[in-house]
Amino acid sequence: MAIFEPDGTVHHLGLKKGAVGRYVLLPGDSGRVEVIARRFDNPRFVAQKREYTTWVGELDGVPVACTSTGIGCPSTAIAAEELHAIGADTFIRVGTSGGMQPGMLTGDLAVISGAIRDEGTSSHYLPMEFPAVADLDVVLAMRDAARERKVRHRVGVAQSKDSFYGEVEPGRMPVADDLARRWKAWVGGGAISSEMESATLFIVAATLRARAGGIMVCVGSPSMTHEESQASMKNFSIDPVIDTAVHGLRLLIARDRAAVVADFVVVEDRDGTTARRGGGRRGGGGGGGRMRRRRR
Repeated sequence: MAIFEPDGTVHHLGLKKGAVGRYVLLPGDSGRVEVIARRFDNPRFVAQKREYTTWVGELDGVPVACTSTGIGCPSTAIAAEELHAIGADTFIRVGTSGGMQPGMLTGDLAVISGAIRDEGTSSHYLPMEFPAVADLDVVLAMRDAARERKVRHRVGVAQSKDSFYGEVEPGRMPVADDLARRWKAWVGGGAISSEMESATLFIVAATLRARAGGIMVCVGSPSMTHEESQASMKNFSIDPVIDTAVHGLRLLIARDRAAVVADFVVVEDRDGTTARRGGGRRGGGGGGGRMRRRRR
C-alpha cells in the first residue's frame, strides 16, 4: 500500500487518487514527459516532485498519463506502486536502450517481451526464479504499432541492469571478467537491448496484478564501432519510439474496449427474446473477451 500524505497525495509523486487514468507511459527522463504528452488530446501538466513529472490527457476519449521514473529500478518501482495506488493498472516503459544483437542499428526499436533481472530491486518483491515477463496484450499492441508504422524493430528480451558504466566501461571495473562473461551469455541467449528499468517494472506489475510492457529505441550495437555509433547519433531522434508507443497505446485502448463489449452473456428466454449480462472493466491479465449463450 502506497504512503499517502495528509493532503491525500502519494508520498513521492505528489498526486491524488483519480489524478491519472488506468494507462500510463513511463519515460525515465522528466524532460521527455511533455514531449510525449503533446501527442495526447488536451494535454496538461499535473505535478512535479523529485524526479517524477506527470502530465495527463486523453486518447480517443480515454484518460491517459505520462510520468517520468528517473533512471533505474528503485525509482521505477516507486512510480509503479504509487501510480497503481491512485488508479493506474497499465504501465508502458518508453525510452532509450543499447542494442545487443549484431545487425541492430541506432534507431531500431525494441519491443520488450521479458527482462533479465540483472538488478537488485525486483528481488525485494519476488524470488529471482520468478520471470520478469511483459503483459502479452501490451507486447502485441506495441509490436503491431511498429509494424503499422513500418519502423525497424525486434521483439525480445531486455537486460535490466543497475550500473550504466558497468556496461559502457566494463574493462575498468574490478569485476570486468564477470561482466564480460555475463554479457556474452545475455547476447548468446538472444537478448536484444540493455536498459535499466523493465525487469523491476514487470515484477512490480506482477505483484500488483497490473499490466506492463516496454518499447525502447536502441542506440548503437555490438556490430558498430565506437566511431560508427557516434556518427549514427547525428541523425538520431526520439520521435519514432514516442510516436510508436502512443500509437500502440491507442491500439491497446481499442482492443480493451472491444474485449469489454465482447465479454457478456447472452441470456435467451424461453420465448426467444435475449438480453445481455456482464461486461465491465477487464482486469490486468488482458486477453480477448468471450460471449456465452445460455437458456433460462
